[in-house]
Amino acid sequence: MKADILLGLQWGDEGKGKIVDVLAPDYDIVARFQGGPNAGHTLEFDGHKHVLRSIPSGVFAKGAITNVIGNGVVLDPVLFRKEAAELEADGVDLHSILRISKKAHLIMPTHRLLDAAGEASMGAGKIGTTGKGIGPTYTDKISRHGIRVGDILEDHFDAMYAAARDRHMAQLAQMGANIDRADFEAKETEWLDALEYIRSFELTDTEHFINRSLNSDLSVLCEGAQGTMLDIDFGSYPFVTSSNTVAAGACTGLGLAPGRIGRVYGIFKAYCTRVGSGPFPTELFDATGEEIRSIGHEYGAVTGRERRCGWLDLVALKYAVMINGATDLIMMKSDVLDSFETIKVCTAYRMPDGSVTEEFPFCVGRNAAGVADVEPVYDTLPGWLTDISAARRESELPQAFLDYVHYIEAKVGVPVTILSVGPDREQTIIRR
Repeated sequence: MKADILLGLQWGDEGKGKIVDVLAPDYDIVARFQGGPNAGHTLEFDGHKHVLRSIPSGVFAKGAITNVIGNGVVLDPVLFRKEAAELEADGVDLHSILRISKKAHLIMPTHRLLDAAGEASMGAGKIGTTGKGIGPTYTDKISRHGIRVGDILEDHFDAMYAAARDRHMAQLAQMGANIDRADFEAKETEWLDALEYIRSFELTDTEHFINRSLNSDLSVLCEGAQGTMLDIDFGSYPFVTSSNTVAAGACTGLGLAPGRIGRVYGIFKAYCTRVGSGPFPTELFDATGEEIRSIGHEYGAVTGRERRCGWLDLVALKYAVMINGATDLIMMKSDVLDSFETIKVCTAYRMPDGSVTEEFPFCVGRNAAGVADVEPVYDTLPGWLTDISAARRESELPQAFLDYVHYIEAKVGVPVTILSVGPDREQTIIRR
């Protein structure tokens, strides 16, 4: 058996949580492979909205589905406990269906302080992080100073934690950060208390569990966070996240060999959004952008921040498909464009030197303010001017909308196999 991957092809917020929830009943295991609690995966069904931050989006699936937090994830004990309590209040027996990798790294209270201090020091060139301490945690991981979930089971954990905390405090002092000691001590106490809650879960070597499961012909869906254009290597650096959001991240974040990967489901919106700083070539600063934001309710699921909105960027999308080896495309929020008479699609970039390219270039967004230094070249397509949110079969969709889908497929070279026409799990059309 091979594991399938589901990930974002844009700048995150594509709707991965909904599609994992839709696909999960077809799998035995759903495993999150990277990222931290800034990822807000939103699921809507039965008139209720649920936002998951660290816990895989398969937790609401009926049946004996196991959910796994993989080694590539960074976990905040306090936020995890809060998220878990909300799920258990909704009737989810989380302890029976969730496994946590011993190799996942822990976000400490001082990581949050380092995150805030680092952003403040960058001024106008700041990355625009969520302030959750995710970047500093990955920094510690790479510099071999991190604390992992399995460490909380060791007798020497208290000394390990104290050494890491004191090292961070020394860094903060060098940065000139002003720390409220009483506030920090309260947060530290809360964090240490939350570790006891984590100990109540099954902490295990999930790489062995995943591979044993595949050997036993159990199916696995690997769930990514953020999006391809935020990948630490291939995204719009330096305005990116701190982990590998691409398909290869499932191998390192779960312990999977490349040959064990099957289908790669790539999710994208019918338009584009981005949160935080960084280049966004098709960003709209006019009433059209505001209209897309309003209709699409484009605000961060975790932070509530306004998302920047723009037309679909095929240069970036084709690049993401190539990097991930996407086999299936899933188009989200199609209904948001129902009322537009015409729809634009970026097919190329005009570079600062006047040349035109259809390949995503190295230099996008290298200016200090993070403003895109390329000009999008657009095709204009007719809109469908029809409410498609009630459609449940492809035959119920207007021809102009299907023409838009066929246009994307022809340009990208990969089939769009699932269409989302609304936020509810029932508003999903499986094409093939």
